[in-house]
Amino acid sequence: MTTLSVDAETARSDYAALVERGLFLDITRGKPSPRQLDLSNGMLGLPGDVFKAEDGTDVRNYGGLNGLAELRRLFSGFLQVPADQLLAAGNSSLELMHDSVVQAMLSALPGAERRWADEERVAFLCPVPGYDRHFALSERFGIELIQVPMTESGPDMDVVERLVAEDAGIKGIWCVPKYSNPDGTTYSDETVRRLAAMTTAAPDFRIFWDNAYAIHHLTDVEAPLADLLALCEENGNADRAFVFGSTSKVTLAGAGVGFFGASKANIAWWLGKIGKRTIGPDKINQLRHILFLKDEDGVRAHMRKHRELIAPKFDAVDRILTEELGGTGLASWTKPTGGYFISLTVVPGTAKEVVRLAKAAGIALTPAGATHPYGDDPEDKTIRIAPTFPELAEIEEAVKGLTVCVRLAAAERA
Repeated sequence: MTTLSVDAETARSDYAALVERGLFLDITRGKPSPRQLDLSNGMLGLPGDVFKAEDGTDVRNYGGLNGLAELRRLFSGFLQVPADQLLAAGNSSLELMHDSVVQAMLSALPGAERRWADEERVAFLCPVPGYDRHFALSERFGIELIQVPMTESGPDMDVVERLVAEDAGIKGIWCVPKYSNPDGTTYSDETVRRLAAMTTAAPDFRIFWDNAYAIHHLTDVEAPLADLLALCEENGNADRAFVFGSTSKVTLAGAGVGFFGASKANIAWWLGKIGKRTIGPDKINQLRHILFLKDEDGVRAHMRKHRELIAPKFDAVDRILTEELGGTGLASWTKPTGGYFISLTVVPGTAKEVVRLAKAAGIALTPAGATHPYGDDPEDKTIRIAPTFPELAEIEEAVKGLTVCVRLAAAERA
């Protein structure tokens, strides 16, 4: 964005016309659309009068902290975790991330000298732009958040390696390794290898590997991702990785299944602690998922139906941004091949103003700064676009309006 091209008078006129339209559009959060949820309506009649798992377990009763074995096997390959090291839990991976932090605060992790609550300081690395719920969860427990720049290959590993090697207070790093939120980046094999092998000052350092979009492809090509858990073990750091995933955007967002994967030592630690909180997950819902999705081919066929619904929305965003802002120097944006978001980079110092202008014109966007810890985007230039929930026509209208706001904000700053 070196050569700026914007006419201030035209930008003001276009914005006044946009406001006059009285729009009411919302592209704030990456939720499945009603049409996507409809794809899983068949689950609502399941499991019917079937209440036995493959091993004879009565899913109506207590027990089974690990979750149903057949569901853990089904998602083992997708999440790159051996089935006996993968737990199927409740309806949200976020609650598993939350509980992981809580348990580490209250009980020493394998390899730890003490509980995190007994440390003078606990810090996490946060690749930016990143996921606001990761940041909010950390802030809730007083964890210091340290920004690390994202590159086309994932977090800047030179920065990550230097920081973790010199600071024992750094206990973790937040990662969305495949089709990252919000820029759509998939970590390179080299990045994953370096994360697994690097020397850390803290013996209880953990990689919080939020593989939320492991099967959310927007094209026929599935982006490959190196196996973090296996690489950690190969490099003598078997306990380093916590892997998370869920079916929240696969089946029913409010009634999915969350997964937690880790080393055998970490799993034993987790089960020993979580057994005080629950007698077992919702196994009826887990059985419902098995009966509906059936096998890996069934999962892939189901995800192709999702792609047919949302890929045109991503294409529309790219097309409109190209038509309205391409070649102007006013913005750049990512073109993800999977996931749920697009990251829009505007003229530094204008992102908050763009969001404010859009809101005044009836277009709701995620707050500027949400992609950074503490809501602080130092350059005030990153805006997250969430195309999945609205209908295609609404997305087109919202993005066209957004480009008007980008031009006006740039003109006023100039």
